[in-house]
Amino acid sequence: GQRRQEEGPGALTALGNPKENHGLRFSIVGGGPGEPSQGATAILFAVFVRYNHETDAALWHWHNHSNADNEFYFRYPSFQDVHTMIFVGFGFLMVFLQRYGFSSVGFTFLSAAFALQWSTLVQGFFHSFHHGHIHVGVESMIDADFCAGAVLISFGAILGKTGPAQLLLMALLEVVLFGLNEFVLLSLLRVKDAGGSMTIHAFGAYFGLVLSRVLYRPQLEKSKHRQGSVYRSDLFAMIGTIFLWIFWPSFNSAPTTLGDGQHRSALNTYYSLTASTLSTFALSALVGRDGRLDMVHIQNAALAGGVVVGTSAEMMLTPFGALVAGFLAGTVSTLGYKFFTPTLESKLKVQDTCGVHNLHGMPGVLGALLGVLVAGLATHEAYGDGLESVFPLLAKGQRSATSQAMHQLFGLFVTLIFASVGGSLGGLLLRLPFLDSPPDSQCYEDQVYWEVPGEHEDLAQGPLRAEELETQA
Repeated sequence: GQRRQEEGPGALTALGNPKENHGLRFSIVGGGPGEPSQGATAILFAVFVRYNHETDAALWHWHNHSNADNEFYFRYPSFQDVHTMIFVGFGFLMVFLQRYGFSSVGFTFLSAAFALQWSTLVQGFFHSFHHGHIHVGVESMIDADFCAGAVLISFGAILGKTGPAQLLLMALLEVVLFGLNEFVLLSLLRVKDAGGSMTIHAFGAYFGLVLSRVLYRPQLEKSKHRQGSVYRSDLFAMIGTIFLWIFWPSFNSAPTTLGDGQHRSALNTYYSLTASTLSTFALSALVGRDGRLDMVHIQNAALAGGVVVGTSAEMMLTPFGALVAGFLAGTVSTLGYKFFTPTLESKLKVQDTCGVHNLHGMPGVLGALLGVLVAGLATHEAYGDGLESVFPLLAKGQRSATSQAMHQLFGLFVTLIFASVGGSLGGLLLRLPFLDSPPDSQCYEDQVYWEVPGEHEDLAQGPLRAEELETQA
């Protein structure tokens, strides 16, 4: 997992003069994927994107709707919560690295903002393309945020080892594959996955892990001293955890059918999160030295309850089922951080900075399998007339519960294939020599890409000159 380091000059062993090395490379973002991609997106927006009937002044009033019926009032509260999770939750969860706080929050901001624009186009082509135009409203904002979530999960696996131009290139590819995978699952296979255990968590995690494997750095030891956290950085990361934890019920229920489905999704997520938190605290103390808690476990594994019910939250999981699922997810995630992450690096050569395999990968797969189970148990008696909103094909008699369960399982398989192929392709793209990849000795370091205020800078300059000379020698 992430190694602890005490604060002090030793923790800031640093970098030659990173600005000299990278000032030039960073300009790639200005003249590379940054501006042209914004220009291209703007042109595509001008040609294709239009307001939908809920947002267009003429269309809305032409139908004489009451304003209270506008989708905005039902969906916007959920959207606000999801939006906070993407920018505050994910952004701050990643600031545990002692010298990478600006980049964690800043590049989350950059990648997500780009992903929102690009996914509006990609998802629009797949889901809301009529008469030659993409029609957008509050639901497209939620969908785009979900897509940005997957991109940020992948970012977590390569955090500290990539530059902003590389991240934009990754987002460019990943958003397309996310849209395609989501279309295959939700529209073709008619799989249920409202909270995205498969489409967001498993996809984002395995895309990032395969990417990390392709970008494997055998010399990363040179930056190990910066890979740990310090007291303050761990405290900041807890801000991300708490925001994510509070709003996760909104995340899983945001796209579900209004009424009982949305209500049930929030409730199931709420109970699952409490269970994963309790199991994480218990297990962290159990496997920790002298029965002490590990902040890495608490920051991450406590959230696994939200991931694990992503697929089944809108189903009749039952409150007890939600508790069991959350307990299992917290357990698997904590054990993953303690035992599996070190093995992942030493044996499989996957350098997973944030441990996304433990928070999103394994709990995402577990959530998909839970969805298979709960879908297979669905009956007309349990759901009554509500069966149509949860499993429309079952209600119409076009599918049996077993068939739906098999489709759910196949959906997981498809997701893992898309993620693996996409991650491999992304890794090859990100290895292009003209991109802004930091050298092995300057990973996890803000100064490579940011103007860092005084105290940090002075401490960093001295020791690094020495380090650089040693390397040359």
